[in-house]
Amino acid sequence: MARAIVGVIGGSGLYEMQGLGTVREHRIETPFGATSDAIVTGELHGVPVAFLARHGRGHRLIPSEVPYRANIHALRQLGVRYLLSLSAVGSLREAVRPRDMLIPDQFIDLTRRRGNTFFGDGAVAHVSMADPVCPRVADCLARAFETTQDDQPTRLHRGGTYVCIEGPQFSTRAESHWYRSMGAAVIGMTNMPEARLAREAQIAYATLAMATDYDCWHPREAAVTAEVAIDNLRQNAARALRIAAEAIRLLGQEMPQSPAHTALASGLVTPLEAMQEETAAVIKPLLATAETAEEA
Repeated sequence: MARAIVGVIGGSGLYEMQGLGTVREHRIETPFGATSDAIVTGELHGVPVAFLARHGRGHRLIPSEVPYRANIHALRQLGVRYLLSLSAVGSLREAVRPRDMLIPDQFIDLTRRRGNTFFGDGAVAHVSMADPVCPRVADCLARAFETTQDDQPTRLHRGGTYVCIEGPQFSTRAESHWYRSMGAAVIGMTNMPEARLAREAQIAYATLAMATDYDCWHPREAAVTAEVAIDNLRQNAARALRIAAEAIRLLGQEMPQSPAHTALASGLVTPLEAMQEETAAVIKPLLATAETAEEA
């Protein structure tokens, strides 16, 4: 099986990673079923990369249907240690304008219908989610943004809370004002439980959030529609892929150590040998070190 160091999950409007060399597609078996689509591996700047379209090519899956556990488990099987999430969001702050980008450092999870852990069935783990975003991966994204500046009036905001709702409907006005009262900066439908699962899989995770609208709280802006959101996302898609490509180069060059890489060192409560064979088979890939993954 091909190996990858950096994973990229493309959200709405981002269904392929341009510039990959030695491209291969993989349909990977996981204990949680099939992934959103085939995972595409290749090399970019000499770095082994795995790309996955979160909603599937052709955008076939609503947020609640995305197989988050299968996606993260499959990426971990490929050896992914760093994960870049490219995601469309609504802005909950005046200062974060449509077509701006933001790198969140916190999440609020309001989803209700999604499997959000790899554990259970005789395996217990409690990983820390106090700081769900890897600051080193986030820093690579921020530096990549600065070195891929173009003539588009796009601004980057570092830090802020991403509130994740179930969807697929957009917010009511009352909800939108409530999210603002929480102090959230942006709203989306897909980064939870993705970020939780990445931490359980000992993958360093960060999001490049692309603001497409003001949700429906803004007194002078029209409420969000799918048409407006997708149109603004398309304006940013090429830039987002260039930022991701440069972040991949930096990650491959620097290979930063992240607290996420040892999340199970203290988080795993049940010894592997105490688990039933079927359960242990689910958990073993999450425990692999970079060295053992390279040998696999």
